[in-house]
Amino acid sequence: MTDTISAPTRLHDPNVRGFASDNYSGVHPEILAALAAANEGHQTAYGDDVYTQRLQELMQEHFGDGTVAYPVFNGTGANVLGLQSLLPRWGAAICARTAHINVDENGAPERIGGMKLLAVPTPDGKLTPELIDQEAWGWGDEHRAQPLAVSITQTTELGTLYTPEEIRAIADHVHARGMHLHMDGARIANAAAALQAPLRSFTRDAGVDILSFGGTKNGLMFGECVVVLNPSAASGLEYLRKMNMQLASKMRFVSAQLVALLEDGLWLRSATHANAMAARLTAAVSGIDGVQLTQPTAANAVFAILPPGAADRVREQFRFYDWDQATGEVRWMCTFDTTPEDVDAFADAIRREVRGG
Repeated sequence: MTDTISAPTRLHDPNVRGFASDNYSGVHPEILAALAAANEGHQTAYGDDVYTQRLQELMQEHFGDGTVAYPVFNGTGANVLGLQSLLPRWGAAICARTAHINVDENGAPERIGGMKLLAVPTPDGKLTPELIDQEAWGWGDEHRAQPLAVSITQTTELGTLYTPEEIRAIADHVHARGMHLHMDGARIANAAAALQAPLRSFTRDAGVDILSFGGTKNGLMFGECVVVLNPSAASGLEYLRKMNMQLASKMRFVSAQLVALLEDGLWLRSATHANAMAARLTAAVSGIDGVQLTQPTAANAVFAILPPGAADRVREQFRFYDWDQATGEVRWMCTFDTTPEDVDAFADAIRREVRGG
């Protein structure tokens, strides 16, 4: 092995900024430093390493004794594994129609996970006990997939937020019917920052049985975690993770990132900043004639409707996604490295294109 390391080739312009997704951002410098620190020497593979052991301790600090964490590669894998561990082969999971598991995971829960999704329309991405009851029926009917789990997303795909009380009401409702509660927490840090509440207060203490804990959208290079909050509800995860190709051989590099995120409050600092930038963007565009905000800005997502053609003109300068092409609704996401200057420049571009065309 030579000590000479050639300079890497940069293929993109680091000055280009966008508001399309919190997946577009780079890796937080503290996470890169943690990866570099974990890279020296040898550590036991497949999770029997000191970083994964430390991650277990941190998850118990945040969620309570008995919590068990299973690091995985990505959010789809975390959701599929978490739901699989709650359901038998004949089981179904109730979710919002807009849920990531229903819309954006290419059928993985059903095709790979082997479960049926029972999707319910919602006005704001949030389930309620009454909405859940639209599909919570048919137990004992051999002709119907059995509704045995409910999946909620915090924050939701529409950027809205469940309160701890709302989650507790859902948990009590589904538990009384013999079902379990899964939470897709791809943006759970943003939810905690918005609620100004500990992670445990709206997960384990509110009755959530199993959690997909997000990292990639909050500054990690890669990596999420299935977090078992109720050990009596979940089973087989050590086998399911391998079966579903989510077991990292060099797991220390997933765990080291999550340790760096959780150990010194980086998760909360990054999410708080992202939320603040979304609030700044909301304030900047709310006074522009022709811009209609469609959802409250609870965390780091802003939803709006722009006049015909305006979105495409703005996109020549800043990347973002259409949410509903039929109505002209778009989504703007802020992240840990969004700056006030980014927000102000983006708002100026929106103002210019909406007014002038």
